[in-house]
Amino acid sequence: MTDLIHSAPVLIVAGFILLVFGAEALVRGASKLAAAFGISPLVIGLTVVAFGTSAPEMAVTAISSLSGQTSIALGNVIGSNIFNILLILGLSSLVAPLTVSMQLIRLDVPLMIGASVLVYLFALNGIIGRPEGLILFAGIIAYTIFLIRQSRRENKAVRAEYEKKYGEKEPLLVKVLLKDAALLLAGLGLLVLGSNWLVDGAVMIAQKLGVSELIIGLTIVAAGTSLPELATSVVASIRGERDIAVGNVVGSCLFNLLAVMGLAGMLSPNGIPVSPQTLHADLPVMILTAVICLPIFFTGKRISRREGALLLSGYIAYMAYLILTA
Repeated sequence: MTDLIHSAPVLIVAGFILLVFGAEALVRGASKLAAAFGISPLVIGLTVVAFGTSAPEMAVTAISSLSGQTSIALGNVIGSNIFNILLILGLSSLVAPLTVSMQLIRLDVPLMIGASVLVYLFALNGIIGRPEGLILFAGIIAYTIFLIRQSRRENKAVRAEYEKKYGEKEPLLVKVLLKDAALLLAGLGLLVLGSNWLVDGAVMIAQKLGVSELIIGLTIVAAGTSLPELATSVVASIRGERDIAVGNVVGSCLFNLLAVMGLAGMLSPNGIPVSPQTLHADLPVMILTAVICLPIFFTGKRISRREGALLLSGYIAYMAYLILTA
């Protein structure tokens, strides 16, 4: 047992590394395959890339749900969304003020708030089961279909912007397709292995420290699985692609709420139990972070450095609360 506990940090670090590389390989392979089959560059950017950065959350949540660590699955989703909005947007806007598109204000952020409230309503009876999971997962399918239909009406300027980032349509060469498919499968394999190691290490640390798996999910696991979003948004902010930095965070939060939480509900044999602490503290904090986006985004259609500092201080306060209650 001692050897296992001593190896827990190694498992967690190795799991994080595999998740980052796995997500990168998955995004690259999926993006190139989608482009080769003529899928709109806009759809690739809003779905494959934004959702691809949430692949670690999906992998960790699926593994923990199947293995019975449902508290880690729930904490991962809630903690990742709080991390995405407060820490990632906070840090990114400190690098440079972030531009917010009108589509985010009118559509995506209200959808994110609605999905957050829906998860809370599903949790009121103390469990999120298969029916609720199916409804949530149906939501991400409907959202993706809407994006595909919307992409048909996109203008040439938007298409040129995404083609510049993700490349023009590639020819359907068997060799190229096999290479991209292999990259995608390798990414999936790394995600599964990395998530297994991460969950195992997190459970060991929780048992050693005597804290709940929920706290570990809200902190260590949530921060680790959100590394791709953090890297994507900060790099986009540094490069001046500030709309991408915000869109990536909002898209990832939507994916976490609908796809990841929905999958967890469907995979968990007895559903995901929701503790009173989660219902009265963590879920309301997640909803509040989603709601606070609207006034911040709407004022000047940008996130200033001062607003970024406020978001970052909010995350520090939440982490202090978790440590004190643990």
